[in-house]
Amino acid sequence: MGSISQETVLQSPALSTNISIFEPFSLPSSNQRVLSAPHPQDTVIPLALRPSGSNPSLDVAVSAVESLQKDHDGYLTKKLATHGALLFRGLPIHSADDFSRFAHAFGYSPHEIIGIVVDRPLLAPNVAPANEAPKEVLIYNHNESPQVPHAPEYVFFYAHKAPAKGTGGESAISSSLEIFNRANREIPEFIDALAEKGILSQVTYKVEQQYAGGSTLRQAFGKEIIEGDDLETRKRKIEDQIKRYGRGEFTTWKWEDDDQTLVVTHRLPAIRTQQSTNLPTLFTGLAAYYKNTFGTGTGKRKNITQTLYGDGTPIPEKYLAHLASITDELRVLHQWEQGDVLVFDNVIAQHGREPWTGDQKDRVVLASLFDAESLPGRYGYANWAQVVQASS
Repeated sequence: MGSISQETVLQSPALSTNISIFEPFSLPSSNQRVLSAPHPQDTVIPLALRPSGSNPSLDVAVSAVESLQKDHDGYLTKKLATHGALLFRGLPIHSADDFSRFAHAFGYSPHEIIGIVVDRPLLAPNVAPANEAPKEVLIYNHNESPQVPHAPEYVFFYAHKAPAKGTGGESAISSSLEIFNRANREIPEFIDALAEKGILSQVTYKVEQQYAGGSTLRQAFGKEIIEGDDLETRKRKIEDQIKRYGRGEFTTWKWEDDDQTLVVTHRLPAIRTQQSTNLPTLFTGLAAYYKNTFGTGTGKRKNITQTLYGDGTPIPEKYLAHLASITDELRVLHQWEQGDVLVFDNVIAQHGREPWTGDQKDRVVLASLFDAESLPGRYGYANWAQVVQASS
């Protein structure tokens, strides 16, 4: 894997002793790697942190994170912006409520999901299952919510129950900055096309669940619907939620199947820029779309999102295959230990989920999504390339 610099993470004399409870440690090469350009030299993904002394209480860990964020200029946020992902191991996190407290300590604003495509019942404040898809299903590397305009900037995962080693169930980790850099060198015409055209994301929602772990139309857009609403009222309330995206002509919809199916089409930027560096990052699920659409093997999840170039023309399979090949080469697979917390800067890092053997209940990973104070920047000048947040 190469030399991993044991940087002065959380050990600087400028940091008070009550928050220097974390120290970096190395992971196996299958789980951690040194990133290439445009990342700084010796930058690893994920940056792994654990308690540096005796086991801290949850109160102490939460206080440490709060101090690092509030009193030290968003220290952990800056580490996320450099590494893309942080792993916290060895903390006393044993429940959804514990996880919620730890995640909220970072000080981010909880993300409101609009247009959800997976079922995420609330288990604690801003905490839900990561994904309830069957264990045979590969969920390939992607940025969170690339198929809708309103995506979170930070994604937290917590292993409430980890599968036994050797049985699968790892979480894939990759750098969107690094993938963009490689793709721009190897298939520049594809990157140019994405920059010029963007993508059309056409998402199909149905009244009934379309696959195990998927959401219903009401779960996606029906939070204002109440019992007794007639059909026209339900449709109006659903459309009002879509309008909250605030994207005008770049988000359209149509009703089908006697109003039992809703198809929503977004023109979106697949390339965005990181807030702190203005570096271009590939914010997409295109490699996952390729695996779902053209891949082979068992356990494929029904693909309810069709992705085209922004002008409505198909994206050549060869480019999608090449992007998946790059991702295969650059990703690592995180072998979970119970209590692990993985934190992603969703703007510059991708995640995924490997299948596993055994029972569905052998792997229980929870998620918490948050917004940042600033949005990713626009790559280019097209109006559709502007990243927006949904109105309140």
